[in-house]
Amino acid sequence: MAGKEEKCAGGGNPGDKLILIVDDGESVWDLLYYVVRREGFRTEQAADGKEALDKARLLRPSLILLDLMLPRPGGYEILRELQDGDTADIPVVLLSSRGMDRSTPEILKQEPNLKDFMQKPISPPALAARLHALLKTRPRAKKAKE
Repeated sequence: MAGKEEKCAGGGNPGDKLILIVDDGESVWDLLYYVVRREGFRTEQAADGKEALDKARLLRPSLILLDLMLPRPGGYEILRELQDGDTADIPVVLLSSRGMDRSTPEILKQEPNLKDFMQKPISPPALAARLHALLKTRPRAKKAKE
């Protein structure tokens, strides 16, 4: 089944994509929101695991930015639960501020819906580049100086 995203690979409009940002830290959420909106994507917020699962099922976002350390349930449990039903094809980028050994990201990447892993503090340019690559969109055109 050829989807709309495959037809416009590399040139999709970020405004057509909804990103669910799941983080319980207000300052982190503010940064993620700023970067995602600046790149032209639509956003929705969830502050805990239950809200994230409810919104993922209801809104069917194009991608989920998911904090690993969340209350009710935690990020890993959400990642696993999203693999069932109509949320199984939603790509997830896992975010973590916890120090991890080298094998942890590789183990997590074995989850079928996990497309990337980013260590906090998040680099805005790196996040923007990953979002566009995963969602096959182009950054907004910069206005040329006349």
